Amino acid sequence: MRNNVKISRIKSSINQEQLAKKVGVTRQTIGLIEKGEYNPSLKLCISIAIELNKTLDELFWEVE
Repeated sequence: MRNNVKISRIKSSINQEQLAKKVGVTRQTIGLIEKGEYNPSLKLCISIAIELNKTLDELFWEVE
């Protein structure tokens, strides 16, 4: 799975720690999501999308 979480987070002027607190995970989890090394739950994906004011399609997509 690929994602635009890091780019969207930076454009929103918030750091990993701030996003993590808003969505209820650790900073390390956000870092792993941004690197594509952690597959977040749908609930977490939705929370991140809401905080970054993006749609799920804008943040996450499957790569074949």
